[in-house]
Amino acid sequence: MEKQITLAGTTAPRIPTAEQIARAPKVLLHDHLDGGLRPETIVELAADCGYEGLPTTDPKQLGLWFREAADSGSLVRYLETFAHTCAVMQTRDALVRVAADCAEDLAADGVVYAEVRYAPEQHLEAGLTLDEVVEAVNEGFRLGEANARARGHRIRVGTLLTAMRHAARSLEIAELANRHRDAGVVGFDIAGAEAGYPPTRHQAAFDYLKGENNHFTIHAGEAFGLPSIWEAVQCCGADRLGHGVRIVDDITVGEDGRVELGRLAAYVRDKRVPLEMCPTSNLQTGAASSYAEHPIGLLAELKFRVTVNTDNRLMSGTSMSREFGHLVEAFGYTLGDLEWFTVNAMKSAFLPFDERLAMISDVIKPGYAELKAEWLFGPRD
Repeated sequence: MEKQITLAGTTAPRIPTAEQIARAPKVLLHDHLDGGLRPETIVELAADCGYEGLPTTDPKQLGLWFREAADSGSLVRYLETFAHTCAVMQTRDALVRVAADCAEDLAADGVVYAEVRYAPEQHLEAGLTLDEVVEAVNEGFRLGEANARARGHRIRVGTLLTAMRHAARSLEIAELANRHRDAGVVGFDIAGAEAGYPPTRHQAAFDYLKGENNHFTIHAGEAFGLPSIWEAVQCCGADRLGHGVRIVDDITVGEDGRVELGRLAAYVRDKRVPLEMCPTSNLQTGAASSYAEHPIGLLAELKFRVTVNTDNRLMSGTSMSREFGHLVEAFGYTLGDLEWFTVNAMKSAFLPFDERLAMISDVIKPGYAELKAEWLFGPRD
């Protein structure tokens, strides 16, 4: 992170504008496909499939309803909103459309690389097989990438196949992820309510993936605390932690400002385990009380491998630009700080090393360098 130091006769750190944040290249590692639908798409797909359970068919009001339901402060209530989105994502055409919309929306927000996750087992009600679900979503992402290019935006999207913690199909989904790993699927995940469903419940899936030299992330340390993180890292061998916000419970800040890391926090930092942090979502589920008090500020200052993510763009009414904007307002972050978050994310992506390096060197750093230099050619302060 950039130090906020101003020498005599020099300009103060420059806070990026909303317009600059929108143009900055971004990397997104934690985004749920069924949590990012356009309200108008939900309404149209519901009409197509005969789903009558929506609280309203007015797209604007529907978007507001999702946001208000997710603002309840309860993770359980938050997860209930997905019944509506999953209900309209049961056919091949619907999955292609939703995935294409997702890629286009992310690209329009300046995201150059994204890993979008979804649970194939939740899209079988109309007769699709697990493989057909994966093929439809991958087709949609390729279509969305092409549509974005036609509009002058570049994006690459990989998928993470998610198994639900409360179900018993994790090994099957892990095998599915491995089967499609050369066709757009970059890794595996488990999600759902943490309490009562520890990650070790799915140990067979993680052992299988490690045996196949495949990648996986685990939702841990969001609604549940340090034991969930410890199991995900030490027992399951997670490459990344979905959220991981409760790692702060193993960090003590004294009255004099001195910081002491517990053994688990020190291990996570030392091993550079990436934290897929989602500030707005954490506020909604009660994992943090405000942006300014979100642990991301302390964790970034302590140089944990912090990344910034959206989680569920529909439910949180957010985007990567909005997430960055909230952090800029709360912590005074500069373009250099946003670049640090972005490089962290690209380093942590489930792409081959040479491709990650090329994205950092040829896309991310040049993009931020251009933005940082703009003040030199504009009006004098």
